[in-house]
This record gives sequence, structure tokens and C-alpha cells, in this order.
Amino acid sequence: MSPLTVGFDLDMTLVDSRPGVAAAYRALSAQTGVPVDAELAVSRLGPPLRTEIARWFPPEQVESAVHTFRELYPAYAITPTVPLPGARDAIDAIRARGGRVLVVTSKLGRLARLHLDHLGLVVDELAGDLFAEQKGAALRSFGATHYVGDHVADMVAAATAEVPGIGVTTGPCSADELRAAGAAAVLNDLTEFPTALDGMIQLALEQ
Repeated sequence: MSPLTVGFDLDMTLVDSRPGVAAAYRALSAQTGVPVDAELAVSRLGPPLRTEIARWFPPEQVESAVHTFRELYPAYAITPTVPLPGARDAIDAIRARGGRVLVVTSKLGRLARLHLDHLGLVVDELAGDLFAEQKGAALRSFGATHYVGDHVADMVAAATAEVPGIGVTTGPCSADELRAAGAAAVLNDLTEFPTALDGMIQLALEQ
């Protein structure tokens, strides 16, 4: 097996970006005149931005709205975002075992980097603008041994990479949904990660 290399999703796995993303959606509505229910939008973070934007904008306006949202994002979404409970300790636990930390996210890479830098979350590799099987390809290229995420698509990513998927119920998906999607283990949140990590390493050995 490769050296311990744990990938994490970003939104609602490592960080709670809902307040900032909601603020960016409200700014998008103000700029475009198209009403977006910001609280509803952030209740289903996980899929690519275009998926959510397409719920509110007509098809011919989606790409423009995506561009505008991303331009607004740094001013509205970075400062309100906070690490989720246990995020820092989870990273530290991997480092303490000589492991590497990845972030593989559907968020655009440059925006994900702003979050990580603002919060002082140091990772070895970052890949953005990926979802489901696309994440799996990135995980494989980085030599990931595990992937941690809050969405059923993250479990698809882990299966694509042929590594154990570790679900956390801090996002929109329930423990049952994560298990049904193939999660090898499900945690309530990352505060449980350090204690569970040695067992997760064993899961990878058995994979």
C-alpha cells in the first residue's frame, strides 16, 4: 500500500462555508436581479456550482452567472468561513503518522486555495473543479489511500479511486445515504477522525 495519503473534500467536510457562500449568492442576486434562495442553495453544497446556478438562471445565462459568482466570491465568502470541528486535529493526526493530506473539491482550485490559506490549513496537494468520478481520477493520481467527504458523490470518488471512502454527516447526506453509496466508515464529524484513523488505515490494507 502507498504511504498514508488522505484526501478530503472541502465544503462541509473540512470547512463550514455556508455563511460565506450564502452571502455570495445574495450578492449575485443583487447584481443580476435574479432571485436565488441563498439558504436553500447552501443546504445542498457538494455538486458543481453550475448545477446549483442552473436551478435559478435560464440556460443561456448559466455560464455568465457562474463567472459573476466566482468574481464575487473572494469578497463575500472567505472571511465568514470557519473550519468544521475536528478539521485541524484530523490533519494533525495524519501528519503525526507521517502521512500526506490532499484536498480534492468541486470548488474552483483558486477559490479553495483562498479558504485554506485564510484558515491556515496546510495541505500537500489541491485539486479543484472536480466531482464524483473526476475526483476519483485525481485521488488515484496523487496516490490517495483514503477519501473523506460529506456527499454521496464523494463515496463514488473513493470507489473510482479504489480506496476506502470515509463519510462525515456534517453535510447534506445522512449516514444511511453515505453507507448506501459505499462508505467504508461513517463519522458524525471530524472530531472522531483521530481516534478512528488507525482502524481506517487497516481498512485500506484490506481493500
